[in-house]
Amino acid sequence: MRVKREAAVSGRVEAAAVYAVLLLVSGVMLIPFLWMIGTSLKEPQHIFSYPPKLFPTTFQFHNYAEVFERIPFHLFYWNSLYIAALVIGGTVFFASLAGYSFARIPFVGRNIVFLILLSAMMIPHEATAIPMFLFMRELGWINTHIPLVLLPIFGAGGVFGIFVMRQFFIAIPKDLEEAAMIDGCSRFRIYAQIMLPIAKPAIATLTIFTFVTNWNEFFDPLIFINDRELMTLPLGLSLFTDEVGTAWHLLMSATVMATLPLLIVFFLAQRHFIEGVAMTGLKE
Repeated sequence: MRVKREAAVSGRVEAAAVYAVLLLVSGVMLIPFLWMIGTSLKEPQHIFSYPPKLFPTTFQFHNYAEVFERIPFHLFYWNSLYIAALVIGGTVFFASLAGYSFARIPFVGRNIVFLILLSAMMIPHEATAIPMFLFMRELGWINTHIPLVLLPIFGAGGVFGIFVMRQFFIAIPKDLEEAAMIDGCSRFRIYAQIMLPIAKPAIATLTIFTFVTNWNEFFDPLIFINDRELMTLPLGLSLFTDEVGTAWHLLMSATVMATLPLLIVFFLAQRHFIEGVAMTGLKE
């Protein structure tokens, strides 16, 4: 009994130490986020005051309203939202189709084609920027949102999505497909009515990665967009910095509002993401 009691106490001490370390690391990670919120509520002259204060004595909520007065922030928000929605929908659809094909449909050269697709992820995006810009200019798509939608779907982000969906579909037992084929289901019906509902955890994971990547994209909008009305949020945030300096209180206010959709998408998809851990037991 004494040995068991000592083992239980030792286990509690170890668990407490682990939680203490996790809390410390979490606190360090939260400091920039808290500084962002605190700065968004400060007056400009108090941002870099000494000694520094994380939060001001008086909250300046009018900073958020001033963001909309300085720039067309609502247009940037709308542009980013609908572009992200199109990119997520297109990526999930095409990546799940291709991933199912590579995982379940045997055809000549399947593995070779898949390796060629994966090798495309090794090419830096900056290396293809100039040829892609010239190609889009020939099509007349410069200063439109079309490149911002198509390039993530059929570029490296789409290849990553194919890889994620393929790995998930491979882990699903073939018995489900064979039973559906015996009942007369076509390949597309199996994909749409059987595989996709099972693949919700993988789709949630792909949605999170795709949304975060697209929402924070700065390079492509900088290349393809010229008019202010067509800018996305990352490009619009740069307008608070000019040759005079940076309006930190407005930049942080806009950043706080730009961060909210990321948190919402993560928490909405988190449940399915966690379910993916439980489904790792599905093996052939």
